[in-house]
Amino acid sequence: MSVPLVSVLLPVYNGEPYLAAALESVLRQDYERLEVIAIDDGSTDRSLYILRRYQEADGRLRVVSRENRGLIATLNEGMTLAKGELIARMDADDIAYPTRFSRQIALFQEQPRLGISGTSVDRLIGDRVVRGTPNPIHRSADWHVLSMFYTVFMHSTVMYNRNVIPADMLTYDATYVHAEDFDLFRRITREFPAAMIDESLVAYRVHDESVTNKHRRPMRRTHLKIAAENLQRESLIDDPDAFLAIGTTVTPDTVRRVADCLLSIEGRITARGMRSSASHEEGLMCFFYFLYQLIADEKQPGLTHQFLTQTDKWHRIRRRERYGLRAATHAPWCSRLWSDASLRLDALARYRQSVPARSVLPLQGLT
Repeated sequence: MSVPLVSVLLPVYNGEPYLAAALESVLRQDYERLEVIAIDDGSTDRSLYILRRYQEADGRLRVVSRENRGLIATLNEGMTLAKGELIARMDADDIAYPTRFSRQIALFQEQPRLGISGTSVDRLIGDRVVRGTPNPIHRSADWHVLSMFYTVFMHSTVMYNRNVIPADMLTYDATYVHAEDFDLFRRITREFPAAMIDESLVAYRVHDESVTNKHRRPMRRTHLKIAAENLQRESLIDDPDAFLAIGTTVTPDTVRRVADCLLSIEGRITARGMRSSASHEEGLMCFFYFLYQLIADEKQPGLTHQFLTQTDKWHRIRRRERYGLRAATHAPWCSRLWSDASLRLDALARYRQSVPARSVLPLQGLT
């Protein structure tokens, strides 16, 4: 793998506002042996025009345009077209920093049996960038354990090693729509080594039209389905239907069931001596926060109060949230005021932590 060909898989669907910046960030990488496979999945905006314009300027860009078939079909089509030993994912609204590919390739050269690598991300919100911070767990993570509980890598940061991963595994399963990456990552990390470059090499754009924001509810349901399958496989769960039930509707009964389920998983992990593994602790805590946010988004303080009380996890949420939630539970009219105030404080905190995008991303077409 001295100078490997990297196939960059870029699905595009109505990506006009951000596509030029994404393409430029890939084509301006300091590693040049690339083929960029951009599949226009039936866009109705000017995405295809933008792709053709860049294709004329750079022969490394291959454009496929056809009717809309959905993200999973598009990703799998790109996999079959890719010729590289390494396949890098990229989204049409994100931006790769210039050293992303060279850094990941160096990692694969150091660890030839590595199946997959990802990187940390900065968040691009409007014209500001919130810089990512290193996560200590990544230094010694058991990626198989973490991938039982959550999607371990941001999809647009991953690079796959086709010299290691068999072709029949390197496909996205349409059964897991909106969480196809979670499913693929768990299958890969179960069989092959994985690694994270704990440095931000991609700017992940946060906006209302992103797939994550547009499909939040079905994405969460599929996430819960995958987590239930993973925990069943490890004999850590008795009531997998509790996850599916709360993914469908949040009620006092489904909150009770999922809280009991979470406590049971904690008990089994402790009984097996798994708490000595930081990855089990981190994975389970991330899953708790996932459930907490799902319930809190219903904006029924009583249900969130029930979940935190039953799991004995009040100490795991921010002090501001504890005070606001307790007040809203006893005086429901406070709920909206607390929620709005909390959102404004979070936005202010993000702004104070951010820097102007153009100081970090000197590209055209950022907005």
